[in-house]
Amino acid sequence: MDAKGYLQEVGAQVNADFVKNRSILSFEEYLSLFFSDPKGQARNAAQYLRDVMDHFGTTTVPHPTGTIRRFQVFDAPGGDRDDRVAGQEEVQNAIYRLLGNFVRAGRINKLILLHGPNGSAKSTLVNALKEGMEAYSRLPQGALYRLAWVFPSEKLIKGSIGFGERDSASGEMTTFAHLEAESIDLRMPCELRDHPLFAVPPGERRKLLETALKKKGLGNGDGESGDFILSDYVRDGELCSKCRRIYTALLNSYGGDWLKVMRHVQVERFYVSRRYQVGTVTVEPQMSVDAVVQQLTADRTQLNVPAPLHSTVLFEPHGPLVHANRGLIEYADLLKRPLEAFKYLLGFSETGEVPLEPFVLQLDEVLIASANEKHLNAFKELPDFASFKGRIELVRVPYLRRYRTEQQIYDAQITSTTVGKHVAPHATELAAMWAVLTRLKKPIPDRYPQDVKELIDQVTPVEKLHLYEEGAPPDRLSLANTKELRKLREELFTESDAYPNYEGRSGASAREIKTALFNAAQNADYKCLNALAVLEELSAICKDKSVYEFLLQEVVDGYHDHDAFVRLAEAEYLDRVDSEVRESMGLVSEGQYRELVERYIQTISHWVRGEKMRNRVTGVMEAPEEQRMVEVEAIIMPRGEDAADFRRGLIASIGAHRLDNPDAVMDYGRIFPDMFKRLRDHYFEERKRVLRKNKENILKYLSEDRNQLTAREQTQVQSTLKTMAERYGYCEACAKDAILFLMKKRYA
Repeated sequence: MDAKGYLQEVGAQVNADFVKNRSILSFEEYLSLFFSDPKGQARNAAQYLRDVMDHFGTTTVPHPTGTIRRFQVFDAPGGDRDDRVAGQEEVQNAIYRLLGNFVRAGRINKLILLHGPNGSAKSTLVNALKEGMEAYSRLPQGALYRLAWVFPSEKLIKGSIGFGERDSASGEMTTFAHLEAESIDLRMPCELRDHPLFAVPPGERRKLLETALKKKGLGNGDGESGDFILSDYVRDGELCSKCRRIYTALLNSYGGDWLKVMRHVQVERFYVSRRYQVGTVTVEPQMSVDAVVQQLTADRTQLNVPAPLHSTVLFEPHGPLVHANRGLIEYADLLKRPLEAFKYLLGFSETGEVPLEPFVLQLDEVLIASANEKHLNAFKELPDFASFKGRIELVRVPYLRRYRTEQQIYDAQITSTTVGKHVAPHATELAAMWAVLTRLKKPIPDRYPQDVKELIDQVTPVEKLHLYEEGAPPDRLSLANTKELRKLREELFTESDAYPNYEGRSGASAREIKTALFNAAQNADYKCLNALAVLEELSAICKDKSVYEFLLQEVVDGYHDHDAFVRLAEAEYLDRVDSEVRESMGLVSEGQYRELVERYIQTISHWVRGEKMRNRVTGVMEAPEEQRMVEVEAIIMPRGEDAADFRRGLIASIGAHRLDNPDAVMDYGRIFPDMFKRLRDHYFEERKRVLRKNKENILKYLSEDRNQLTAREQTQVQSTLKTMAERYGYCEACAKDAILFLMKKRYA
């Protein structure tokens, strides 16, 4: 394709998109659009942002409290994994609920203040909302429109032929909105992006809105006769100072002929943009006020002002508050600013108005701010906090307390591309586990019933970690205590929610852990970013108490013992590597474990019911074989457990699972993961000598001693390494590092 052809093709596409998106409309055309979709065109900023969240949909995800709704706008619909919010579903639902309150109130009357420790994803949450607004504003259902004023050339007004749209009866032009650029002397957009309906006088506008809504079966906008509530801004809002002065001057010029004034109205579609600060702005901590004005008509030699405006003084507002109108404004680290710099929020957050010297700004925008806990606590001590208290909605944003969710943050940013080498299995997982361990608090037994106080008091940090993540109580507990602790999972997770020093307020931040991971990737001792390099970095962090404040916490029964957490993470890593290497060797199949458990469950179910069962060999009906049950229970039953109680408890658990999941296939591996783990460990403990030999063969194969292995041994090693690569993601380098470490720690 030649250059001219390419330009013509692109030009045709841009023109088609412009027409399709209805980018420029006359006021009459906009009214037709409004009548076809009054609900979509009569939204205020809170309703619009709520619709953004609804548009991308929701899903239900598992949570320590059961299940929870997750809004998919926080999943980076644009595809950038770095922008995805990991976890924080409680915060998402809180924001949605507050927007709903604004919608029902008909006005945005409070500031949403996200507070939490540094690096807890406060800004990421707001950025996800902004990105969602950008994407939604480009869709037909998310179209936003604003006013502009068009002044044609003198020659055109006097009646030249061939421009614009003319009334068939009078021959007069009905709109200047679609004039060619050369026929326009001046076009004046509205910096505040005034709603096009503001051009209709307030009394007539209310009738217009109610009529249009009723025709669509939406009631009259009061929320009682329909599900749509008209906001104060759309129903009673007025033109900004500049537009009001233009409107008044034109109305005077045309002797009160409103239709002639409307000829000058051009309705323009606009799109939310973070880069160009349209409909969304982030205000960083600073000393200046967030809105100012400048006189637009001070020097007529620089601006060709139309005759009707010669005696009119026009002021043009600008600044973050103006740019964010009809959208969202974010105050990053609000409380780092001097109090006087944001005192205007006292009135603005409640009334939506900001007084400037020549006039009062009337704004429609959702206010979201962020602050860390130290600054918030200091703010609460100020006398002015009492005035702010009723105008602020506090939303807590703690650090994550589930390591799989935390790992999602690192997996999105720590890749072979970003670190320049292969990322070995468990590298990010280990970092996430350690980070979450640093954030956990010891449970307070006195908050629980007397019969479970001791059980709660004995929960260790790593046991709490797994209870939050998998709902898995520790192996050491009896079946009865296991059930009890599972029931208390939600209460443990929410225990400190009402406390100022809540769980998740302190600990390692995701930012600090990401830095540690990038540092670990530069470790020259390893070809991959592997768990061993990560453990070294975590140990280094623990030595720098002057930099990391969370390291200064007092150790309480194993909690806040960050050096010990490195060793715990190491032990978890060894468990995983040991299991993966064993499984890759294929010494026993998972199916054999399942068959053994299924036969045992079948046997004890007959025993519990007091029924005989058919002997699989003889076919004779006989009592369940006690010896076979005892042999299995010697492996899978916790120490000190009564066999009869254990059997009845298992059957009761299966029954409860069937009631909760009537259509699900019975998967004993998921219902009783601890039982399967004990079986695997028992089997491999018995074959430790064989395992040691096989692992030594792998190390020989990956060294210069490969020729010492027989052909059969080499084939076996190759099969093991292939499985480790395909199933778990090991390369030869990180497989060698992992097995060497495992042999040193557990098989020496």
